[in-house]
Amino acid sequence: MRILLFTGKGGVGKSTVAAATAALAAETGRRTLVLSTDAAHSLADAYGVTAGGEPEQVAPGLHVHQVDAQRRFEESWADIQGYLLSVLEVAGVDPVAAEELTVVPGAEEILALLELRLHARSGEWDAVVVDCAPTAETLRLLALPEALGWYMTRVFPVERRVVRALKPVLSRAAGIPMPDDDVFSAVQRLHAELDEVRELLTGPDAGVRLVLTPEQVVLAEARRSFTTLSLFGYRVDGVVANRVFPADAADPWRAGWVAAQTAVLAQVEESFAGLPLWCSEYRPAEPVGLSELRDVARGLYGDADPLAVPAGPEPLRITATAGGAVLSLRLPFVGREDVDLARDGDDLVVTVSSYRRLLTLPSSLARHRLAGARVEGGELQVRFTDAAHG
Repeated sequence: MRILLFTGKGGVGKSTVAAATAALAAETGRRTLVLSTDAAHSLADAYGVTAGGEPEQVAPGLHVHQVDAQRRFEESWADIQGYLLSVLEVAGVDPVAAEELTVVPGAEEILALLELRLHARSGEWDAVVVDCAPTAETLRLLALPEALGWYMTRVFPVERRVVRALKPVLSRAAGIPMPDDDVFSAVQRLHAELDEVRELLTGPDAGVRLVLTPEQVVLAEARRSFTTLSLFGYRVDGVVANRVFPADAADPWRAGWVAAQTAVLAQVEESFAGLPLWCSEYRPAEPVGLSELRDVARGLYGDADPLAVPAGPEPLRITATAGGAVLSLRLPFVGREDVDLARDGDDLVVTVSSYRRLLTLPSSLARHRLAGARVEGGELQVRFTDAAHG
């Protein structure tokens, strides 16, 4: 099953591009679901239909799903929220304010990813196209499963044992209820589901497409997104340049835009060399409805398969060497001075700008010594040597 995520700076038209790609995929005979993790939920508007909390058919083989976040929230967060509400009640917080405080920021996007997991397991679809939230929210969301995984393996077991052993004492001393096994089980279940989502989204059949408009500020954000997605192991398999002015501009004002966009597009090609670049012309009217969206997709992909998996390097790979191994992590647009690298036990801590990845080393590397690192050709290359080889 092919999974495609579309993200980009707010306002670049990613929902339109996602909807168009899904419409063309369904027309080629694939059972296609297009799913929104964006709280704005623009997908139904793009198709010109009304969508509810379940997948709605908008054309043969094409369904759109705008997730019912409230329902999924109650299913996945109820036990945890119930405990937090009991704590806030003891603290004297107003019940209405307490309910607001116990809603996790970004919960709607998180729950939409859990919905993606259910659809992937159902076997009903050949392709799932995901219209993601704007870039910053998407990056935080995609970093969550691994961050939660570190907590679950390092802290959670100890915390659970301590609370179980000292619950009567802690309850009396603190005067607030301690979490019971239902709460811990709910956290464990949420982690397992998010971990499964991460496996899906970093698998060989999944990819992220960055949508941008030919503007310097937008390009700068797309470059940072490429770096950060690669840092967390997500494959960027193409870039869509949207709202490109046609070259035959008659009036000076539009000719100025054409010249400016042409210059930025040259930088886009240079920045994302090796990745497919699809361009969509600025249309005289907003594309709404199946017919218009299919036209957009045909303009983008031509006769090519809109769901094709491009060839390219894996975001993370390990290569055996004489007496050790090299771990290569794709980090485009990054120099040695931008990377901070440390080892903490079996974890490799990689920091790029404000993002940090705790990369748990496979057992084949965990017993090796960190021998050195360099950044070359858009990759962080970390050398490990077997202790026996010094």
